[in-house]
Amino acid sequence: MTNDTRSEPSAPVDPDKSPAPAARVSKARRAIKKLRVTMLLHRDFLPPDDVSTIDAAEAHRVKTEISVRAALRELGHDVTLLAVHDELAAVRRAIEEGKPDIVFNLLEEFQGSVLFDQHVVSFLELLGAKYTGCSPRGLVLARDKALSKAIAAHHRIRAPGFAVIKRGGGKRRVRLRRLAYPLIVKSLTGDSSLGISRASLVRDDEHLAERVRFIHERVGSDAIVEEFVPGREVYVSLLGNERVSALPPNELLVEKLDPKHELIVTEKLKHDLRYQVERGVAVVAAELAPETRARLIRQSKRLYKLLQLEGYARIDWRLRDDGELFFLEANPNPEVARGEEFADSAQAAGIGYEALLQRILALGLAR
Repeated sequence: MTNDTRSEPSAPVDPDKSPAPAARVSKARRAIKKLRVTMLLHRDFLPPDDVSTIDAAEAHRVKTEISVRAALRELGHDVTLLAVHDELAAVRRAIEEGKPDIVFNLLEEFQGSVLFDQHVVSFLELLGAKYTGCSPRGLVLARDKALSKAIAAHHRIRAPGFAVIKRGGGKRRVRLRRLAYPLIVKSLTGDSSLGISRASLVRDDEHLAERVRFIHERVGSDAIVEEFVPGREVYVSLLGNERVSALPPNELLVEKLDPKHELIVTEKLKHDLRYQVERGVAVVAAELAPETRARLIRQSKRLYKLLQLEGYARIDWRLRDDGELFFLEANPNPEVARGEEFADSAQAAGIGYEALLQRILALGLAR
């Protein structure tokens, strides 16, 4: 724990305004007031004090925690790490005794469930603590892929046709006559491509039933079955609370994608560093026609508001060859490691990494 002398909160810079040019970043950094920041993270992602003691694979696994801690300290903030698994009492003690100005929330699950992270954020609100990222309302709406798609469709934002198959149906045969093959089967609530592989793309009833059972039994969640949309995978990163700024869109590219295979963001593609290098996986600035770009940003901002997202988020889309956009999912509190897509998109907008984290802090303070 840090001492009891609290620093004043950061000056109430309007976090929704466009950033200062890069040449002014160092001057702005000198003007930043020191904050007491508690980084809230899962105990399995607690980085060592000396990161030189871990190998490249482990450093990659905890890259977000390493990046955020280093950048916050570079900004001059007093940073304390709070690693939890199922200990709300520890969270309460950290707030009441440590008296942080703000909690930098990197927690993605609690008690082993990704559905419980929103309860921890609600607990922070009950304690009167400021925190970064999304509110509990936005986490609930965005976490459920079916609910977020239903909200999008109600507001005439196109999404793939889908159906939810809940656990507890036994070994019954799965038939979805109103959906057209090929279909892709995912966890209804899992993130980071959890449970997605090439086998997730199915073309008949037999393989559909088999993959639904996999999600039910191996992943342990309800399944969402979507009509597969071929095309480009495009991401829009956004920042803001009441006012929302969209960063330049990114696109996922796989240089050595087998021509016989459709582009699927599998768990292996998302997390296996060696596989990424072998296949030439990269997230790059998306080259888009001006009208498509404008429509993509406009609809991303609408979804950000409709899903009550706050702080920062990423909206994932499929862009079909005919120019049609399909909303795939919303990611509140996406990965903000240095060099990953959110930070790269910010960099393309003239926001350096430390400036990005300071803006995320400012959005949390201004909530």
